[in-house]
Amino acid sequence: MSTKTIKVALAGAGAFGIKHLDGIKNIDGVEVVSVIGRELDKTREVAGKYGIAHAGTDLAESLAIKEVDAVILCTPTQMHAEQSIACLKAGKHVQVEIPLADTLEGAEAVAALQRSSGLVAMVGHTRRFNPSHQWIHKRVAAGEFRIQQMDVQTYFFRRTNMNALGQARSWTDHLLWHHAAHTVDLFAYQTGGDIVQAHAVQGPIHPTLGIAMDMSIQLKSSTGAICTLSLSFNNDGPLGTFFRYIGDSGTYLARYDDLYNGKDEKIDVSKVDVSMNGIELQDREFFAAIREGREPNSSVAKVLPCYRTLHRLERQLDTAG
Repeated sequence: MSTKTIKVALAGAGAFGIKHLDGIKNIDGVEVVSVIGRELDKTREVAGKYGIAHAGTDLAESLAIKEVDAVILCTPTQMHAEQSIACLKAGKHVQVEIPLADTLEGAEAVAALQRSSGLVAMVGHTRRFNPSHQWIHKRVAAGEFRIQQMDVQTYFFRRTNMNALGQARSWTDHLLWHHAAHTVDLFAYQTGGDIVQAHAVQGPIHPTLGIAMDMSIQLKSSTGAICTLSLSFNNDGPLGTFFRYIGDSGTYLARYDDLYNGKDEKIDVSKVDVSMNGIELQDREFFAAIREGREPNSSVAKVLPCYRTLHRLERQLDTAG
């Protein structure tokens, strides 16, 4: 196992890129040496704050830096597949934020290149790493809890195109390919089954954003468990994603890194992992997989079934008109 410092480039110095930089500060043996953003001034500001040597506006600049071992992509969804492929072709390990792609074709192209390259390619399916969901996963794996139903609400108020910092976005977010991807993958992961049924309906298409602002998805696992997912960009609070796990030996509510039982009593998940920060834990797994030469949790190969399901749902919605 290699002990040399892993040199990292981060592309996308926005709200989510900053979360990764904050998480990486807590991880030994990793150094961010390059940061890429859309606006050079803002990117230089981030580089200065985090002590990063190189700042630029083109991913190719980072890929040309010989010492860069790995890249983390926090760029707009539409660029994910193409940029992941560029990283792998440059011989760099890659972690791409969710979603891997906004088409099945894109996702499968990344998966094929990962297989032939043997490099680590991982997708930021953060819910697999949040301590709240890990706690559930461990109980399921130990045979102490069997999921019968997941009831999930993903609610934002995004009638204008703003990011998590309240700044105007340069791209359009997507309920199906981004926000539903979290739950579709998590449902399969937590039940330990394959998604055997999937159905979706959506509300009207927004006249300027060109996307549906409301969506409802139903899933069934090969284990027999079912999932109901409601998504909205029209919801004026509370915001975020709330997961209700209904099982044979209890009910649990996960709100990001916090977990409660059915009586709304908080469960201590602070000892589940080395951190309470899901993004940091995700990054720790990425770097550990590189060092140990193994496939990471939420590798491209492991999350590919999620994108096949999203593709089926998209075709259904297109046909429904």
